[in-house]
Amino acid sequence: QVQLVESGGGLVQAGGSLRLSCAASVRTASTSVMGWFRQAPGKEREFVAAISGSTYYADSVKARFTISRDNAKNTVYLQMNSLKPEDTAIYYCAARPVAMYTDSTRYDYWGQGTQVTVSS
Repeated sequence: QVQLVESGGGLVQAGGSLRLSCAASVRTASTSVMGWFRQAPGKEREFVAAISGSTYYADSVKARFTISRDNAKNTVYLQMNSLKPEDTAIYYCAARPVAMYTDSTRYDYWGQGTQVTVSS
């Protein structure tokens, strides 16, 4: 069973930066694709970014957020720059095998989430 643990959330002013981390308990084919999703109060969970051999971003975060991974540490990161109040949400790490999807239902493993709050 794969366990994912996020960290790095917090409160930041608009224009600031945060880096989220997601540590996986194991590295297997089941975690070849790692993704970040977010859910704001009263809204559906939405795709943010994903990484396998390549990366893919939601339009709303492109050029501001960067996803990366350190395979030696079984950890994926989300560097968030130029943060906006509308980025406020709980951010979740997720994993799945093989193919990259933006649909959250396609992901098999999820972390518990970390809160990101951006003040104006």
